[in-house]
Amino acid sequence: MTLSPYLVGLMTGLSLIIAIGAQNAFVLRHGLRGEHVLAVCLTCALSDAILIVLGVTGFGRITALLPWLAEVMRYAGAAFLIWYGARSLRSALSSDAALVVEARRSSDGPGRTILACLAITWLNPHVWLDTVVLLGAISTRFDDARFAFAAGAVSGSFLFFFALGYGAALVRPVFARPSSWRALEFVIALVMWGIAAGLLLGA
Repeated sequence: MTLSPYLVGLMTGLSLIIAIGAQNAFVLRHGLRGEHVLAVCLTCALSDAILIVLGVTGFGRITALLPWLAEVMRYAGAAFLIWYGARSLRSALSSDAALVVEARRSSDGPGRTILACLAITWLNPHVWLDTVVLLGAISTRFDDARFAFAAGAVSGSFLFFFALGYGAALVRPVFARPSSWRALEFVIALVMWGIAAGLLLGA
C-alpha cells in the first residue's frame, strides 16, 4: 500500500528530528524544570513549521544562489553553541541547590528563554538542512500534494516537541537529585560542543 503524502511527511519529519540535538536538549531541560514549557515547545514547533514551508515552496534555491549564506550560518551557529555549552558546563560543575527540582526556577524570564530558543533553532544550520533542504527536496516528489507532505512534517514537529517537553515530567523524580541535574547539564554541554565541532569541521 502506498502511504499518503501526509503520512510520509509525518514519518520523515519525525525521523529527522528525533535524534538528540541542540533543540531537543533545550526542550528536555525546560520540560524537566517545568519552566516555560508551552513557550519553548511552541517556539520550536512554529519555527520548524516556518522552515518546512520555506523548503517546500522553494526557499532552498536561495542557498544555491547565495553560497556565502551557508558559511555565515555555520560559524554563527557554532559560536552560539560553544557559548551555550560553556553555560551548561558551568551549571554541571556547580553544586548550587537551585539544581534540585523543587527549587528549579532559573533567573531567565519567558522573553530571554524564547530568544535563546530562537537562537538555538535559527542559528543551527542542521535545522535548516533538515527542514529547508532535505524536506524541501523530498517534497518535490509529490508535485501538487507537496503541501500535504509539508503538513505531515509540521505535525511531526508539533507532536515531537510537545511530547518531549511535557513527557519530561514523567522522569522528573529522577532529577530530584542535584547529581542528576549536573549529569544532564554535562551531557548537554557535550552535545552542544559536538554539534559546534561538526559545524566548524564542515561535517
